[in-house]
Amino acid sequence: MNPLLARLHPYPFERWRELTADITPNPAYRPISLGIGEPKHATPVLIEDALLQALPTLSAYPATLGEPALREAFTGWVQRRYGVVLNPGTQVLPVNGSREALFALAQTVLDPAERDALVVCPNPFYQIYEGAALLGGAQTHFVPSDPARNFAADWGAVSEATWARTRLLYVCSPGNPTGAVMPLSEWQTLFELSERHGFVIASDECYSEIYFRDEPPLGALQAAQALGRSDFKNLIALTSLSKRSNVPGLRSGFVAGDAKLIKAFLLYRTYHGSAMGGLVQRASIAAWNDEAHVVANRELYRRKFAQVTPVLAQVLDVQLPDAAFYLWAGIPAVPGGPAGPGDEIAYARGLLAQYNVQVLPGSLLARSVAGHTPPNPGTGRIRMALVAPVAECLEAAERIVRYTQELTESPR
Repeated sequence: MNPLLARLHPYPFERWRELTADITPNPAYRPISLGIGEPKHATPVLIEDALLQALPTLSAYPATLGEPALREAFTGWVQRRYGVVLNPGTQVLPVNGSREALFALAQTVLDPAERDALVVCPNPFYQIYEGAALLGGAQTHFVPSDPARNFAADWGAVSEATWARTRLLYVCSPGNPTGAVMPLSEWQTLFELSERHGFVIASDECYSEIYFRDEPPLGALQAAQALGRSDFKNLIALTSLSKRSNVPGLRSGFVAGDAKLIKAFLLYRTYHGSAMGGLVQRASIAAWNDEAHVVANRELYRRKFAQVTPVLAQVLDVQLPDAAFYLWAGIPAVPGGPAGPGDEIAYARGLLAQYNVQVLPGSLLARSVAGHTPPNPGTGRIRMALVAPVAECLEAAERIVRYTQELTESPR
């Protein structure tokens, strides 16, 4: 067996199942889950129709590079969304969802013989970053988050010695779980560091189309072009249809950027056997070429967050994020509580037991790092995915309010 497998941590949802295995939720309430970020809005009919019309493609092997029409759909969308012109033959590549690509990219970039190599990522973070680093033979360096900036990564806290050992940097903007969006000034800092030290930047942008401000989130390729880096050297942006188009089961996305990296990634994927099926390619073409369903989807989230966030703000430290579909909420301290003040795991367990609402404790989405305050940035926080219909999310919010009020008002 690959000995590196022993270095992997349990996935957050697996860990949460273990932590709640002894709980029987109150049957007086129907179950509501705000735990998993799985879109629940309706899949657009145009995507379903495209799948049905593409059934004849099942008789042919798909090419890893993807159909020309698919690559042109990618580049057309990038140009409309970011004002960036890409070569469809050399600067884009279809992938089976951004999660698969985030992992596979590290295996392409990292040299397993380099034992002191580092992969840098934010903290809290998407656990695929860590797993990709560990199975690539590298070590992971976690960047502390700044509560004053909605828990955005504090890149200035990383030493030059650490950057010198870095081979791959994962950036997530809009961020999971915080929803923070990186400004151009931070991109400039990271590009200069990449130029100086030679590391690759992987920009995870799967939440880019769900936002709550007038200005859409800045993308990595857009930032590079604005800063005069139109060759996109050592930069790969990754995106997906899962959140944008409500098709997590389609497993469809693409990567774009540095043509040299794309060429190497294509070689890896050819041997890895990760070509996108013909049905998925045709459905993806339809999805990337249509923006009306994306606008409608974004409006559903905007209305939902506008209603739910003020309800939760009565009892939790929570505010509207820049983007994405999560609320990253601080829970109140419970003096004399059985697990200590602000214990997010005890809070989430109690919420599930008493009111049958699932949320994810923030500490499961982060790692404890000595010298950081707090060591685990998810301490005292929970992540809520507002993916269900608005009525269901409001009902969950009202239960959370009642539960929290009972916790803070009852004598211990």
